[in-house]
Amino acid sequence: MNVLLSAAFVVCWSSGFVGAKLGTQDAGAMTLLMWRFLPLAAVLTAFAVHRGRASWRTLSPRDLARQALIGLLSQSGYLLTVYYAIQLGVSSGTTALIDGTQPLVAGALAGPLLREYVSARQWLGLCLGLGGVALVTTADAAATTGVAWWTYLVPFAGMLSLVAATFLDRRSRTPVTPTVSLTVHCATSALVFTTAALTTGTATPPATGSFWLATIWLVTLSTFGGYGLYWLVLQRSGVTEVNTLMFLMAPVTAVWGALMFGEPFTTQTATGLAVALTAVAVVRGANSRRGEAEVAGPR
Repeated sequence: MNVLLSAAFVVCWSSGFVGAKLGTQDAGAMTLLMWRFLPLAAVLTAFAVHRGRASWRTLSPRDLARQALIGLLSQSGYLLTVYYAIQLGVSSGTTALIDGTQPLVAGALAGPLLREYVSARQWLGLCLGLGGVALVTTADAAATTGVAWWTYLVPFAGMLSLVAATFLDRRSRTPVTPTVSLTVHCATSALVFTTAALTTGTATPPATGSFWLATIWLVTLSTFGGYGLYWLVLQRSGVTEVNTLMFLMAPVTAVWGALMFGEPFTTQTATGLAVALTAVAVVRGANSRRGEAEVAGPR
């Protein structure tokens, strides 16, 4: 079951970069994000009021505020940087590859902040994953022209935002169901992006079918699939497991982008994919030898 969840998480999370590329061809990042979250938040809130009252009764205003902050970091901050980078011309593959540095950052902080043990073999896997990311990144960047150097810092800032949200969630002692957390996060993002779009005059969506196709794509695959599975895998398997799977996002997105948008996929890209897969195998092997998967349970 964990293998199937991990595979589904990788595919759905990678779909977000592809959907962002598809949607920003017809509209700005803020427009796309507003229409991704506004209808979604309305549906989730209505469902929460109608069916999920019992799950909300145990949460204090402080718990809800904490979830809103997690949503602000993991959705609003993270997605805005990703979409904006792609809008500026960074390819979907390169954006995913820059986000692929997240495992080393979170892995280095897991010990002092969460007191989660990271073994030498796990560190070997994390470093192998970084090597795979570097291989694919340099291959992709060499084939991309007309993009300013500072644009590559934009998705890096988003990666830091997601890392902060991950640790904030893991340090929480109050159990929150995925349905509740997803509702609060999406409502927070809807409020942020709608306010920003109205303020900047970018709220009107284009009439193109591809824009609405991208919106549906992002709601179903990326939000319910990728974002929902992110927290589920995090609760079941821990930070190191999730961060190792993040290494697969870059090569999967690179392949997807090459097939869908004609983005470059070279021999070096394929080599990076192989190295990233090896990294996942190394870390999974380390978890098996220790006889645990750093299961978080209900926090």
